[in-house]
Amino acid sequence: MISTGLRAITLLCLLVAAGATSAHDAVAPAASPALDPAAALQTSQAAIGRSVADRALLDHDGKPVRLAGYRGKPLLVSFVYTGCFQVCPTSTHALLEAVRAMRASIDPGQFNVVSIGFNQPADSPQAMKAFALQQRIDLPNWAVLSAPATVVDDLTRDFGFVFKPTQAGFDHLLQVSIVDAEGRIYAQVYGDDFSADRLGEPLRRLLRNQPMPPSVGLADVIDRVRVLCSVYDPVSGQYRVSYALAFELAGGLTFMVAMLWFFALEWRERRRLRHG
Repeated sequence: MISTGLRAITLLCLLVAAGATSAHDAVAPAASPALDPAAALQTSQAAIGRSVADRALLDHDGKPVRLAGYRGKPLLVSFVYTGCFQVCPTSTHALLEAVRAMRASIDPGQFNVVSIGFNQPADSPQAMKAFALQQRIDLPNWAVLSAPATVVDDLTRDFGFVFKPTQAGFDHLLQVSIVDAEGRIYAQVYGDDFSADRLGEPLRRLLRNQPMPPSVGLADVIDRVRVLCSVYDPVSGQYRVSYALAFELAGGLTFMVAMLWFFALEWRERRRLRHG
């Protein structure tokens, strides 16, 4: 008869072995993303100064919302898709923390924030509502919106937001567009570490009616550019696929299966002793 302690040790060894295997297999060869980051950045920068057309979107309750309804105040716009389990939530959390931190120097009533789901039909109003709950977006000046499939292409083109479908989801630059009160794109902020300073500085300039910041080149922002499921390696100058999320999910599944196996053995052993 295998004791409970021995089974627990066996289970622990299995989990450690699985973790070691995952860590060893996580070293992936260099790969190129479907998205050309230089071209995507150029498209994004070209949108600065452009007037964004009025589009009909849906709020988290499925009610129509006009993009022009946000004019009159600066607007921060972030594109996300709810099927993303790592990059979009991480960047949204960073944006949320930055917006909260900016309240110390900028009145939240002076600007608005929207997160727009671009992957249809998956990014429905209900999915965006669940996304907001998961990310704990509860600020009164922040809305989550769903872009109907008929307007996604035109809407993202207005903002210079480029995305490419891949087997793992979408490749896209992480960017927050800062739009002025008249609906013109004032600045683009890139990366997955949106800080209060990086967002607050152009927003304060906008609120003071100062000129738009000059355009930047690829070399100035490449260290902050992130592409979904891809990680920029500054040593090689290439993008490599990141399998961290996949192994996290696999590790969690392995743990759940192992625990079920452990409790099944315990239940069978106790049942045998009870009826033996």
